[in-house]
Amino acid sequence: MTLIEEGQIQIHTENIFPIIKKAVYSGHEVFLRELISNSLDAITKRRMAAISGDCIEGEEGTINITIDRESKTIKISDNGIGMESEEVKKYINQVAFSSAEEFLQKYQKDNDSIIGHFGLGFYSSFMVSREVEIITKSAKESSSAVRWKCDGSPKFLLEGTDKEEIGTDIILHIMDEEIEYIEPSRIRSLITKYCDFMPVEIKLEGETINKKTPLWKKDPKKISDQEYIDLYNYLYPYQGDPLLWIHLNTDYPYNLQGILYFPKQAGRADWEKGEIKLFCNQVFVSDSIKEIVPHYLLPLRGAIDSPDIPLNVSRSALQTDRRVISIGNFISKKVADKLKSLKDDNSVQYADIWESISPFIKIGAMEDPKFSDQVEDLILFATTGINENLGDQDGIISTDIKKFTTLKEYLNRLDSSTSNKQVIYCTDEISQHGALNIWKSQGAEILFAETVIDTQFIPWLESKYEDVKFQRVDSDLSNTIKESTSEIKDIDGKSSSEEIRDVIKKALDNEKITIQVQGLLGDDSPAGMILLPEQMRRINDMGALMEQRLPGLPDHHVFLINTNHELVKGLLKIKTGSVLVGAGTTSPSDDLAKEIAIHIYEMALLGVGGIEASEINGFQARCASLMGKLIQKTL
Repeated sequence: MTLIEEGQIQIHTENIFPIIKKAVYSGHEVFLRELISNSLDAITKRRMAAISGDCIEGEEGTINITIDRESKTIKISDNGIGMESEEVKKYINQVAFSSAEEFLQKYQKDNDSIIGHFGLGFYSSFMVSREVEIITKSAKESSSAVRWKCDGSPKFLLEGTDKEEIGTDIILHIMDEEIEYIEPSRIRSLITKYCDFMPVEIKLEGETINKKTPLWKKDPKKISDQEYIDLYNYLYPYQGDPLLWIHLNTDYPYNLQGILYFPKQAGRADWEKGEIKLFCNQVFVSDSIKEIVPHYLLPLRGAIDSPDIPLNVSRSALQTDRRVISIGNFISKKVADKLKSLKDDNSVQYADIWESISPFIKIGAMEDPKFSDQVEDLILFATTGINENLGDQDGIISTDIKKFTTLKEYLNRLDSSTSNKQVIYCTDEISQHGALNIWKSQGAEILFAETVIDTQFIPWLESKYEDVKFQRVDSDLSNTIKESTSEIKDIDGKSSSEEIRDVIKKALDNEKITIQVQGLLGDDSPAGMILLPEQMRRINDMGALMEQRLPGLPDHHVFLINTNHELVKGLLKIKTGSVLVGAGTTSPSDDLAKEIAIHIYEMALLGVGGIEASEINGFQARCASLMGKLIQKTL
């Protein structure tokens, strides 16, 4: 063979290879992505140059990978444009000099399909190889094949060789410590991970591995719903079908395509790193896209493909600039547009998926003022409705399970005579059952805010709408659901309410508990209720959130006694029927009244989760004892 040249690679630092191995690339496996990407570049260049008449036209582009386990080599072959000896010296020997930039100056068409923005791509092969060979033949007329060889030092060998087919073979002599890469299963998994959607066939030992054309490159009008679902299930197996999807496609001011999916279970998603896959010209780059997609959309799934997203030299991280911010705004607007379209076209379907998509929308509204304006009329609340016995009502969306409404529609249904709008809401239908039923019995409409996010979302809504205040069902009771009749006083000048208050206060013996006595309307009104003033409860809940614990019952709270309840009426009768006894002792009726007072309070505590699991046995024992005494009294 004719020796063409023997010399040293021109590099811009004294020792480039340790830098490539340890600093530039985050993982060794990306060598295959880089080399296959280079092969795709070469195929694309040949097609473009052939159109201009500058080289021999070739067959359909193909990339072949073969493994020789005995010699511990991997060969990556393409039928692309190839290189002459001068091009090898220029593009291989001069590290950090990308051929793509110069090539595009000559062939401007289809430049978005050129991946080679990174001059170091080829040199990633030395992360796994003790020696690398290039055997290449240019597609230019009358070109001769050349062979380049380097062992990872700045020394190289370049000589003439025999090669009939146009294109390039890269032969990697794998290091012993990287022997995993001569296993076909390992190479297959890397092709699927990084190159599954490349637009040319990638064959391993003659078998085509990749899927080629991705769905996001196709015309959305020609894609069926099942095709969208199939792609989702391929990318995210065993996750069920998606709720809905958004097809992204724009070529100005940047080129970007993609498909984003709303998953069914947002709670299991990654809110920090993200699960959307990032591609550059159909080459997988990363599944961490927190620099591109707004935080509140990170748990969405799918793929974003753009040659215009600025990556670092190893493609493993993003470099934030104005384009990235602009792309993030574009994506959030497209998401909002899709949701608005769904709500307008099929409000019942929108309501059916609301609980799954609400975390994205609520967090997004709080974090992004632009997004907040876009989704303002898309935020739903489950509601009791005005009257459960009525059918469809203005502003209420009825599904098979629940009714939903927007805040604006709810406020429109309130009494227009007052300027301050009070929203009554419930966070737990079970623990707040008593208070909820009292409000409902008087025809009040109650909204439900039952997620953890609502702890922050409700104060945010109050800051956004200054004339709107939210009040939980158990924070206070409106005068409209309290009995307003006057009470008769006894010979000592005390009303029955004052008598009951005295009994309860003495029985509980706790200055931190504020006791209120009031007749409540409604047949289902409980004997006693724990009321938690709105602001006091919010402070308590926020403290629990900061300390990463469940919110408990604040020491300072209100205990409301319902004088219309039969148990409270019985308590009063027992108290007034007590007899005088000697000094230092108490009447049995007084003792019984005290036990009933404590029982009413503990029942109220039980309703709000104020009794710990360790205290249940004591509560049950006291209940049984009280029941026994009441039975004895009737015998």
